[in-house]
Amino acid sequence: MEDSEKPVVLITGCSDGGIGHELARAFANEKCIVVATSRSLGSMGDLGNDSRVVLKELDVLSNDSIRKVLSDVVERFGRIDIVVNNAGVHCVGPLAEIPMSAVEHTFNTNVYGPMRVIQAVVPHMATRRNGKIVNIGSVTALAPGPWAGAYSATKAALHALTDTLRLELQTFGIKVINVVPGAIRSNFGNSSIANYNRLPEWKLYKPFESSIRSRAEFSQTAKSTPGDEFAKKIVAVVLKKNPPAWFSYGQYSTVSAIMYHLPLFVKDFILRMALKA
Repeated sequence: MEDSEKPVVLITGCSDGGIGHELARAFANEKCIVVATSRSLGSMGDLGNDSRVVLKELDVLSNDSIRKVLSDVVERFGRIDIVVNNAGVHCVGPLAEIPMSAVEHTFNTNVYGPMRVIQAVVPHMATRRNGKIVNIGSVTALAPGPWAGAYSATKAALHALTDTLRLELQTFGIKVINVVPGAIRSNFGNSSIANYNRLPEWKLYKPFESSIRSRAEFSQTAKSTPGDEFAKKIVAVVLKKNPPAWFSYGQYSTVSAIMYHLPLFVKDFILRMALKA
């Protein structure tokens, strides 16, 4: 396949060990031109040794950083066919006590970050009347439970924005896909614990310390879906000529979909028991 025929894919949040890292490899395996981004080149590890992948530093909190990278990619390859908004942070803690600065940072990264990227890339895609925007949501938005309310709220917001974007952008030939991962094996738990350790001690919720801390690693068990398996499934769906508007995969994805339709009192009981609230 000539380079002019290969889809140009830009992915945010490609740090080593994460979903974005696996997505970069999976798209490259499908003969795409992959631009993998993260806040620092060093965080993307062995992707730097993969000749099929171009590495760029991109901070989703900075409009200038986003515009520069998009401009560089268009100048080099002539277009951007697919953008995957994967960059995100976890946030664990009881809503009544968690510092507002942590909540604001989570929204700034998980909601406003993708919106910055989308607003920067849409004019380019609209001019070409072609493109795909993939937003990485979460099953936790379907059944928000205790201890991760801020994170669940950001993903619920992203789901809602994705639904609106799908309708608003179709007139320009741009397809918008909401990818909803279940529990995927990655470095998510480690980064979540690192963030958690920087938070102050709880006061009202001190007796729940163990349960709250365990929520940071809830998605990382031996039964969690391997990251490479998840990435392969997602890439196959995204590269379809007419991809679905919504695609969910991974451990807990089916359970979460069922939970979404349960009566609230049943859902609350299950989540309180599971997460020891």
